[in-house]
Amino acid sequence: MGHALRGPVALRNCLISVGNAPFRLANARIETIDFIFRERPMIQALTRALCLLAAVTTTALPAMADQVRRAQTLVALETRALSRTQSSHLKSLVTPIPASAIMGAGRIRYDRAWLTTQPIARGGAEWECLAEALYFEARGETVKGLFAVAEVIMNRVSSPRFPSSVCGVVNQGTGRKYACQFTYTCDGHPENIHEPASWARVGKVAKVMLSGAPRPLTKGATYYHTNAVRPKWSSAFIRTASIGDHLFYHNPR
Repeated sequence: MGHALRGPVALRNCLISVGNAPFRLANARIETIDFIFRERPMIQALTRALCLLAAVTTTALPAMADQVRRAQTLVALETRALSRTQSSHLKSLVTPIPASAIMGAGRIRYDRAWLTTQPIARGGAEWECLAEALYFEARGETVKGLFAVAEVIMNRVSSPRFPSSVCGVVNQGTGRKYACQFTYTCDGHPENIHEPASWARVGKVAKVMLSGAPRPLTKGATYYHTNAVRPKWSSAFIRTASIGDHLFYHNPR
């Protein structure tokens, strides 16, 4: 498949070769866009692709002439709009936001004042699983305590001993009696969110952690429990931190 664009390019002069048969888009009209094809290779490639699509459609489906004309009009409008857009803006649209930008100045402060400055958080399934775990397991904790619990979950994701996703870690053992790793997933109570402010807070913590935040608080801990209980396994593990109402542990084996 080949195609050629000649001289001052207008879409109506866009020649496209499909196999050995050349086609000309006689009805595709747009003002000459020298600037685009001279300065904007990305737009040039996009326009060529649209030309090809229109040519194939015109040849293979003559009954769809009206739809083709509409597509050609859209090509013209999109190309004109792109030609008037600053290159820096186009680049910003396809450049991922670095974790440091999401975290403010790139340095986390474990207090409410800092967390308040973070944008309202939303996300996909992994974000939702982490936010729910923080909400039901630790929403009454300080900001530092929330980050500490989040670290344990993320440390498990990084460990070959546990599932490799947040949702996998949070739901591990759910459905088997006394086998769930996080109590709220198997305590029989509906998982309803009744505290919007707490949900917004844990959502921000989840977003920061999923964006690649460091995990210095718990020193690699993959287990924790509240001060109100003392599970049997705690005596066999190494305690790494005590933050808020939780004690944190690392399995040395």
